[in-house]
Amino acid sequence: MLTISDLTYAIEGRKLFDKASLTLPAGSKTGLVGRNGTGKTTLFQLIRGEMLPDDGTISVHPRWRIGGVAQEAPASETPIIDMVLSADRERAQLLKRAERETDPHEIAEIHTRLADIGAHSAEARAASILKGLGFATPRMSDPCSTLSGGWRMRVALAGVLFSQPDLLLLDEPTNYLDLEGALWLERYLITYPHTVLLISHDRDLLNKAVSSIAHLDRLKLTFYRGAYDTFAETRRMQMELQNKARDKAMTEIAHMQSFVDRFRAKATKAKQAQARMKKISKMKPPEAIFDADVQPFTFPNPKKAMARPMLDFEDVAVGYDDKPVLSRINQRIDPEDRIALVGINGNGKSTFAKLIAGELKPMGGQFRRGRGFNVAYFAQHQMDMLKPKLSAVEHVDELMWESTNAQRRARVAQMGLSTVKMDTPAENLSGGERARLLMGLITFDGPAMLVLDEPTNHLDIDSRDALVQALNEYEGAVLIISHDRHLIDATVDEIWIAEDGTIKVWDDDMEAYQRMLISRAGGGDRSDRPKGPTASTDRKRERQEAAAKRAELAPLRKEIRAAEARIERLKHELDMIERRLGDPDLYAGDPDEVISLGKDKSRLEGEIEATEELWLEKSGALEEAELAQT
Repeated sequence: MLTISDLTYAIEGRKLFDKASLTLPAGSKTGLVGRNGTGKTTLFQLIRGEMLPDDGTISVHPRWRIGGVAQEAPASETPIIDMVLSADRERAQLLKRAERETDPHEIAEIHTRLADIGAHSAEARAASILKGLGFATPRMSDPCSTLSGGWRMRVALAGVLFSQPDLLLLDEPTNYLDLEGALWLERYLITYPHTVLLISHDRDLLNKAVSSIAHLDRLKLTFYRGAYDTFAETRRMQMELQNKARDKAMTEIAHMQSFVDRFRAKATKAKQAQARMKKISKMKPPEAIFDADVQPFTFPNPKKAMARPMLDFEDVAVGYDDKPVLSRINQRIDPEDRIALVGINGNGKSTFAKLIAGELKPMGGQFRRGRGFNVAYFAQHQMDMLKPKLSAVEHVDELMWESTNAQRRARVAQMGLSTVKMDTPAENLSGGERARLLMGLITFDGPAMLVLDEPTNHLDIDSRDALVQALNEYEGAVLIISHDRHLIDATVDEIWIAEDGTIKVWDDDMEAYQRMLISRAGGGDRSDRPKGPTASTDRKRERQEAAAKRAELAPLRKEIRAAEARIERLKHELDMIERRLGDPDLYAGDPDEVISLGKDKSRLEGEIEATEELWLEKSGALEEAELAQT
């Protein structure tokens, strides 16, 4: 059992926990959720004993082994599978003892213990875990030094899963996994025999791999039974009930206060007024609870309409160092396409994204881009384009050097960065904040297409929902590479697969694709995929209808944005005229100029009023249309 009692902890004067308590029974599987920056990772460090609480206690069963992925596996010459096997320290120590022990009784005890912990099947178990996390069998003998940082993280994850600690702490374990790896981990955790505490922003993982949720909010920990969707609905209902109770109490207080104000000066009512004053002083209405507003994402729409096809691939090959990774690519992308690109890591998804983004040139075939095509490409390595010492405003300064400081800050606000964070150096921003800044910079000029490679890795659940909304409002083409199934289901209309050295179209939905992956993992081969109509064709039809609805509402949204831009421009002109009219020197000069400026002021005020009325009319029409579609 894990028991946290009255935990209090602060970092540099900022409290993360204030008398927070939580109890997890043995064998439970719990998702730890909360906004980025609330202290989830810090809680793991406190549980592991890496830091000491300021007050309160954290107690774990004395015989429990605690395991987690603190850092990636070292880039040593140790073979990958040996690195995983070494994570089981007891097995490693017993094998060393067996090599040097000479006493027959000791040898017998060692081998009995090895049998008890399943040491003889250890290599098979380690290989099975590595395979589930995406390692091909021949590759398991390679030294760890041949792996990138992301793959070494997988080795570290494989090691902790192999060691089977009594308390397994996992912090965003799917960030370095592809969809296939995430599905495997989900199934592994469901059958894991010990206690799991999991930090994740992956809705599907939290809905399927855990049976309870610990919510970190307002410095407290609250335990909820059920998966994530159950937690979200329960919390919504709690918020509504508590806020209704508060409203009722406040109404009662206001009624009594009104009586006191009217009658406390009258001798005949003084006692009643005094009684009500005492009652008011004792009443403590429930605290209003609400979720803090999530900063939105905003992607400027393409500046001009693109002809079809926007991108055309004819027998295209692409790769590195004259070695093709993908070939026989025969696809096209049109301006309104919404595509998810899935497939096992190493099969060329990011290579295809780099081809579209212009970071790689085709090795063969014909790759044609439409006239004026421009693309915004987001990937983890793109974070390097941010200048660590510059703030968000300073990054935007370079793109808006002719604009006012207020206009630059307004643009940063559209990227979803708060006023407090606008002047913070990029190196001191959180991963999610840097992702927002990068997305804002690469989409600055209204690209014709967004290519997003794992865009949600550093975003919490609410920010992921904001990203979904922004993508659905964006009018250009979108290609997403992601293990986030909720993001894919909510934003795309087509699924492509990178496999067998090329890019194929998957003519079904994500549910069918997941079933095919699970079937393969259970012994099916690569041809083992559903054929013919399935129940999931309804989901496909729903996505197509969603695309049609987006297209139907696009003209209204365009008119609203045009009105907003016009209002901003007119107000800027009006501000300049008012500053001119406020200058005393103006009235010492030509009176005709004063009259002309006055007329311009009246004209602009009228145009602003008319444009605002148009904006209200179109916004109302959009709301009605959206309600009609739901």
